[in-house]
Amino acid sequence: MAYNNRLIVDPRRVLAFGAIGAAYAAIGAAVATPVRIFILTNLTDVDVDVSIDGVNDHFILPTNTFKLIDISANKIRDDGFFLAEGTIFYIKQTVGAPTLGSVFVEILRA
Repeated sequence: MAYNNRLIVDPRRVLAFGAIGAAYAAIGAAVATPVRIFILTNLTDVDVDVSIDGVNDHFILPTNTFKLIDISANKIRDDGFFLAEGTIFYIKQTVGAPTLGSVFVEILRA
């Protein structure tokens, strides 16, 4: 049986500690197609805020943790919710600048 659906794994997006400040900084380019799953990993020494519009705080990501968000769990390709095409992830410090590490975004899309 042939399957026409495929999952695309984007190159990992990285924002090093020196680029994380009090204002939101983009972490990589906009996603090319709707996103099914994304993983946020904070390996810095401070908590960071994550935004998907560069203005509002959407997720808190404590130091040395990750969040895996499976938007379309148990759904077929065209069924369920997706993170919109063109979305850009943004990162900023919560309190105090990080002194080491990076924040990563890993994306699996349709």
